[in-house]
Amino acid sequence: MSVAGSQHSELGFSGLGPDTASCNQFHSGPRITQIYQAQGKYGAAEPLYKRSLAIWEKALGSDHPDVATSLHNLAVLYGAQGNYGAAEPLYKRSLAIFEKALGPDHPDVATSLEEYAALLRQTGREDEAIKLELRAIAIRKKPL
Repeated sequence: MSVAGSQHSELGFSGLGPDTASCNQFHSGPRITQIYQAQGKYGAAEPLYKRSLAIWEKALGSDHPDVATSLHNLAVLYGAQGNYGAAEPLYKRSLAIFEKALGPDHPDVATSLEEYAALLRQTGREDEAIKLELRAIAIRKKPL
């Protein structure tokens, strides 16, 4: 049994199967979390996003890009709720993981910068937001 499989039962996902691929339905949050979030059912989405994050951290380690994606998704949820204080450290951690794992010029870094900049704008921190947006633009202009 793989590491991911052994973690499923520990986290309450024993029916998912033994491999990391079976975690993929929880990668960016189960589709149901996206539906809950779109419907404004944040209380229903949040625990699923947190479980997804826990699975990825235990299976892959805290510095893996899949963990960064889960952190990012939870930050987006908190931002949608107006809980900017909870969202910001998640955006920062997600960005740091993406930069370390994928490099500073990866498209996922640009996406993370854009979303974090949007949060900064929501909190009236225009100057900080502009810096992140300019960096994201520079990344997007580079050839893949």
